[in-house]
Amino acid sequence: MIYLETSRLQLRDWKEADLEPFRRLNADEDVMKYFPKTLSTEETNVFYKSILSEFIECGFGLYAVEVKENKEFIGFIGFHRATFDSDFTPCIEIGWRLKKEAWGKGYATEGATACLQYGFNELGFSDVYSFTADVNKPSKNVMIKIGMNFIKTFNHPKVKKDSHLNKHVLFHINQK
Repeated sequence: MIYLETSRLQLRDWKEADLEPFRRLNADEDVMKYFPKTLSTEETNVFYKSILSEFIECGFGLYAVEVKENKEFIGFIGFHRATFDSDFTPCIEIGWRLKKEAWGKGYATEGATACLQYGFNELGFSDVYSFTADVNKPSKNVMIKIGMNFIKTFNHPKVKKDSHLNKHVLFHINQK
C-alpha cells in the first residue's frame, strides 16, 4: 500500500525485496555515523520485523521510501513510538534514514513534510517529536526545515554516557 506520495517520492509498505538494500543501508558507516554502531544483518532483520509489527499495532510506522522515477528503495521516513525513559516519552517520533546516494536532494525534507501533514490530518496526531545526536547537523537542519521547534538538549539514556553521541537535541511540532 502507498500511504503518501510527493512529487518525487512514494512512502509505502515494506516489501521483502527491500530487506537486502535495508541491510546495506544499516551497515553503511557513513549512514550510521550518528548512531552508536552499524547494524549487523541479524540486527537489521530484527529492526525490519519491529517496523512491520508497529504498523500492525499502531497503523503507522517507518514507511519504505522509493523514488518514483526509478522505483528505487532509498530508505525510510515516518513515525515511531518512542518509549525510552525520558520526560517527553512516550511520544510519536518522526525520523528518517536514507542511503548516501539520496543525500542532498531534499528527499528527507520532502518526505517528512508529507508525513507530518498525514500524521496531523489523517492519523490524528496532536504532537510529533524528533531527536538526534547534537552533532548531527544534517538531521537538525531537516527538523528546522519541516517547521519543528527546538525544545532542549538531553542525554540519551540508551547511548553510553561517555559517547560523543550521548548529547541529543529534542525538536517538537504540534498541529496548528
